[in-house]
Amino acid sequence: MSPKDAVDEQAEQADLAVAADLPPDAGGPSSGADSAPPDASATEEADGAAFARLYGEPVLKLPNDLYIPPDALEVILEAFEGPLDLLLYLIRKQNFNILDIPMAQVTLQYLSYVEEIRKTNLELAAEYLLMAAMLIEIKSRMLLPQRQHDLDVEAEDPRAELVRRLLEYEQIKLAAYELNTLPQVGRDFVRTQIFIEQSLVPTWPDVEVVDLQDAWRMLMKRATLKQHHKITREELSVREHMTSILRKLQSSRFIEFTELFNPESPPPVVVVNFVAMLELAKETLIEITQAEPFAPIYVRLAYSPA
Repeated sequence: MSPKDAVDEQAEQADLAVAADLPPDAGGPSSGADSAPPDASATEEADGAAFARLYGEPVLKLPNDLYIPPDALEVILEAFEGPLDLLLYLIRKQNFNILDIPMAQVTLQYLSYVEEIRKTNLELAAEYLLMAAMLIEIKSRMLLPQRQHDLDVEAEDPRAELVRRLLEYEQIKLAAYELNTLPQVGRDFVRTQIFIEQSLVPTWPDVEVVDLQDAWRMLMKRATLKQHHKITREELSVREHMTSILRKLQSSRFIEFTELFNPESPPPVVVVNFVAMLELAKETLIEITQAEPFAPIYVRLAYSPA
């Protein structure tokens, strides 16, 4: 006898002993001649009424403190992403023409599925019930008799809007499926990371004289871009220059125009000196004369009669 058969035989003996309310060793071959054989019919009845077997003993009733969640044994065979997905599944499964949907058959199958959802999850069934109402409305519009005016004018098919939504949803679903087939990082492949050991001895690049010259030129170019020009304010008085011109003219009869200006003076001084001469001419204190065109210009004090 193999070890597995021996274990099975001991388990059967223990089960029979429990069913007969005897010690586990009472039913074995070493129990003696006075031991009564177990009742086989009682064991079969206990096994048939038991929910399960725990340590070889049949469990005839569930414990009072045992809690089984409502969704513990729930099995979902088909998972749909919405009412359109379910409706498209029913149409494609039975090879219906999507442009000519048999509303009666599709609606009955749809309502049977919604009824199963409503028993377990009422919140999820609300969205499906809205689509069911739409299907019933379309079917009722198809059953209504058409008037004579509607017969003359070609009426729109009540299923047209539903067909359009189904075709658009199918296109989006196929596009999503094609995108899902593309390789994705972490799902289809993993990016590899390679460790490259670098040398610990530093290698310095060779620097030529031309490189130093270029670096110096760039440094000087940057320095010229940051030059500062400080503007100072110099106070100049027109009256003082007018007095200076009159003093020069008092010592001589005529003075050439260029002699009244110092060529080494800065431009602001020359400008103020010229403005002072114009003020004197305006006040008729000096006279500016020229003998002929392109001749030298002379300046003298204005003649005043005694």
